Amino acid sequence: MTPPELNDLPIRDDLRGLSPYGAPQLDVPVRLNTNENPYHPPDALVADLAQAVAAAATTLNRYPDREARELRDALAAYLGHGLTGDQLWAANGSNEVLQQVLQAFGGPGRRAMGFEPSYAMYRLYSLATATGWVAADAEPDYTFTEGHMVAAVERERPDVVFVTRPNNPTGSSVALGVVRAIYEAAPGMVVVDEAYQEFSAERSALELLPGRPRLIVSRTMSKAFALAGGRVGYLAADPVVVDALRLVRLPYHLSSLTQAAALAALRHSDATLADVKRLIDERERVSSGLRALGLTVVPSDSNFLLYGRFPDQSAVWQRLLERGVLVRDVHVAGWLRVTIGLPHENDTFLAAMAAVDRG
Repeated sequence: MTPPELNDLPIRDDLRGLSPYGAPQLDVPVRLNTNENPYHPPDALVADLAQAVAAAATTLNRYPDREARELRDALAAYLGHGLTGDQLWAANGSNEVLQQVLQAFGGPGRRAMGFEPSYAMYRLYSLATATGWVAADAEPDYTFTEGHMVAAVERERPDVVFVTRPNNPTGSSVALGVVRAIYEAAPGMVVVDEAYQEFSAERSALELLPGRPRLIVSRTMSKAFALAGGRVGYLAADPVVVDALRLVRLPYHLSSLTQAAALAALRHSDATLADVKRLIDERERVSSGLRALGLTVVPSDSNFLLYGRFPDQSAVWQRLLERGVLVRDVHVAGWLRVTIGLPHENDTFLAAMAAVDRG
């Protein structure tokens, strides 16, 4: 009997022919393709987390706190800016947070908008929630200027606007004044995705929240907190936005173990975030090394670099892979993206980049 194929099922028409999102997970010596923090969580955090999870395990016969009150209060304290737990919401990675935003504010007959190249999941969140998607291009040099972005918002009038700062995959930031102008021009929700904010010298959009009930600032613990495997994301917004998300969240969506792990990570934030400075220093060193090779590097406020320009970036990606170095082909013609790794990994990457044929 022939095994069934996906299209043999009564799948939604708009999902036919699509492939799941995801970066290649290959077993190579140097993996610099998923923007993870290369430093392991500190030993003190690991010990604390083990105790916290063990304590939570004794009550796994009970449902978790569905409101995650302790975690939301702790996240508010970490962010500062006078925020309270009522203004915070947490979920399984910023992926779930942002999907919940579109479940609440998108949907059939509504449209979301982003500025590309950017995080590919925005388009997929929209697809998953039956929200229309509108893409506006960045400037040719991958900058995001007020006139360009505001004009696109005024032209399209989307229900949800995604503004990514620092942007993935370019690493460039959008000035706070531009965010303010976009908010004033947008008729609906404005989501500022600050997944890499801890790596940036720019001020956070959190300071724009007062008096702006349609503004959302999204964060993650996957990057700076070295907790990618923990799957914890969160957002800050007006309490009424949190109320809207509570309408669409799954019951008990954030497990007791996840909440315990996140709280442990926050207790050790100073030690974990100390590695961020090391990564910023490495980012500048790698950027200088790439420029010394005659390559173009987009200025970055994140833990990765977009660099090129290549006649065929996919061919260069393959040649690096053959040397045991995995970077990311983000399918932006002529460009590759490299995550900043440990110093010896960065050295290996730069040596491989110097050796490969770039033609």
